[in-house]
Amino acid sequence: MYARLSTYQGPSIPDQADLADGSDAALNQVREIPGFQGVYLLADRVTGQTLTLTLWQDEAAMRASEVRATEIREESAERDQAKIVSVERFEVGFVHLES
Repeated sequence: MYARLSTYQGPSIPDQADLADGSDAALNQVREIPGFQGVYLLADRVTGQTLTLTLWQDEAAMRASEVRATEIREESAERDQAKIVSVERFEVGFVHLES
């Protein structure tokens, strides 16, 4: 499994704001990309920094998604009035989630 970590800088996020607000469109778009495995949105409400971590079946799928993922990232940043700070790629060593 591989991951792409995108970092954004935007305005601070009010405590009452829904972090998932407006994410449906982007999620639906990324779910259509072959090899997509999941996504996390991480946010620091005070600083306005957000990160998205998308998970991909393998490196080939992640690399093949680059053009479409860039389009989605730019649309999301514009919608959220944020700047794309960085985009990094990693191999996932392991995953463990407890329910």
